[in-house]
Amino acid sequence: MPDRSQHDNLKSFLNRQAVKVLAVCSGKGGVGKTNVAANVALAMAAKHHNVCLLDADVSLANVDVLLGLQPRFNLSHVVHGEIDLEAAVLKAPHGLRIVPASSGNFSMTDLAPAGQAAIIQAFGQMSDQPDVLVIDTAAGISPGVARFVQAAQHAVVVVCDEPASLTDAYALIKVFSRNYGISHFQVITNMSTSNAAGRLLFDKLNRVAERYLDVVLRHLGDVPRDEYLVKAVQQQRAVVDSYPNSASGNAFRRIAGAVERLPAPTRSRGGIEFFFERLFVNERQGQGAVV
Repeated sequence: MPDRSQHDNLKSFLNRQAVKVLAVCSGKGGVGKTNVAANVALAMAAKHHNVCLLDADVSLANVDVLLGLQPRFNLSHVVHGEIDLEAAVLKAPHGLRIVPASSGNFSMTDLAPAGQAAIIQAFGQMSDQPDVLVIDTAAGISPGVARFVQAAQHAVVVVCDEPASLTDAYALIKVFSRNYGISHFQVITNMSTSNAAGRLLFDKLNRVAERYLDVVLRHLGDVPRDEYLVKAVQQQRAVVDSYPNSASGNAFRRIAGAVERLPAPTRSRGGIEFFFERLFVNERQGQGAVV
């Protein structure tokens, strides 16, 4: 007969909700990827979702800077046993929780098995499990970024109407689909002059992808070029919080609604630690190789 602790652990596992995981990526820097990740996460939190935003950009971690927060700890301190995960989490408006994962030379996908196990355990023991995890990955097509996208349920590609952005977004989709088996991508067009311009940009990317790649692209939404978004960045605040009725604020709320309609994983797949298990399994197996 199982003891009480086994019974409690089993009950906790069965009650754990599945987590919808979005990996926000871009072919190049400077397209507003972090702004998109932070504002979508906040818009989801404002709609009463339990949201966690993971800053997974090792080289340019700046979610905290964007939102005017000052982290004292990050995931490297958790891995080394200096603090527990709750102590590293930053609190943002609307109950959004932010995990500052980067410390310049710390990469989750390069950790030894003991460090990977520590992260899985830390997230598995979160007292308040999120129902949405938004990951702000690094820009580009490195294997580390690809594995985050591969482990997530939804790959979200941010692109703006610049030749380099469009070319690099296509390159990202090509590499991730051919080398990592990712076939479905959600696309957010950013800094558009109009909704129509954003749709035309998506259509341009989609036409090329349909012709040369075996992928499915979906236009998740468009964020217009907006002076209030610039003001919000200067104030180190999210535009959905500081200027909620602005054109960009309304756009992020519409995207949050679209994210709500994305399919969620089945309940049987468990809590947030299952995402990290998938991430580290991909790393150990060496799935995919950028060529």
